Amino acid sequence: MSLAARSAGEALPAVLSRLAATDARLAAVGCRNGAGWETAFAEAHPDAFFDVGAEQNLVLTAAGLALGGRNVYAAANAALLAGRGYDQIRAAVAAPSLPVKLVGLEAGLSAGPEGAYRQMLEDVALMRALPGVTVLVPADYTSALALLERAASSQGPVYIRLGSASAEDIYEEGDDAFFPGGGRVLREGSGVTVCCCGIMVREALRAAEVLARQNISAEVIDCYSVAPLPARVILDSVHRTGCCVTAEEHLSGGGLGEAVAALTGDSYPVPVKPVAVFDKFGQSGAPQELREYYGLTASQIVSEAMQVWIMRRR
Repeated sequence: MSLAARSAGEALPAVLSRLAATDARLAAVGCRNGAGWETAFAEAHPDAFFDVGAEQNLVLTAAGLALGGRNVYAAANAALLAGRGYDQIRAAVAAPSLPVKLVGLEAGLSAGPEGAYRQMLEDVALMRALPGVTVLVPADYTSALALLERAASSQGPVYIRLGSASAEDIYEEGDDAFFPGGGRVLREGSGVTVCCCGIMVREALRAAEVLARQNISAEVIDCYSVAPLPARVILDSVHRTGCCVTAEEHLSGGGLGEAVAALTGDSYPVPVKPVAVFDKFGQSGAPQELREYYGLTASQIVSEAMQVWIMRRR
């Protein structure tokens, strides 16, 4: 584990700078809505940056650039990009299956004090609903770096969800074995499967330590690819454990939890319990305090894991 404390969102300017140095087709589209990456990149690479002022225009500009053969990354606050720009994403990017990389910044509860309007707890659901859109939710800076770079070769639309909470990396620096449809078993176990993504991966690893002290062996899977899911990795695990908990900084509807429940229900039915936000918008507050308020914690994962372990398929 790297000792550097940095956020997944910090990977975006690093990747764009690398690509700008090697790919003349790169086009980075932003709207200076407070995410903070645009100014330095625009000064360093003025020919590769397009400032469009509003999210709907951001999506349409990105679509036009992609049609013209550019390698396009379009980034903005997740609530404004996936929410305000949804009609344009659906009609101009997803329907024609253009290779636009949509990067939702300050995702989940990261926007904290700015309240529900700029917090985003339903973006994964919105993007999963669009046919052919890849949805990626990296857990740390290293995996975000790798997935942003991997997305450059995508032949269709990709939505990459990045939070702004700084923390030590989970993965070793330089680890680039991340790809759409992939997942990573971070801790092996036989008692309960914990499928998690984004910032909740750290909470799942903490929960596994607590469960181990109670003689419940948890297998922790970083499901960084939510669409498509790492189906084989998940099914292999639940065949061993017979039960599953999901954990995500997202509404319970339409996210990782529902995707895993649908997968297991169709292929190998086991009890699945979600740790997520249930039928509520966000509110103003410090991000960590909000996560505790909504139950997005290791202790909540432990509680759900103990319940589902009792109901496990034997």
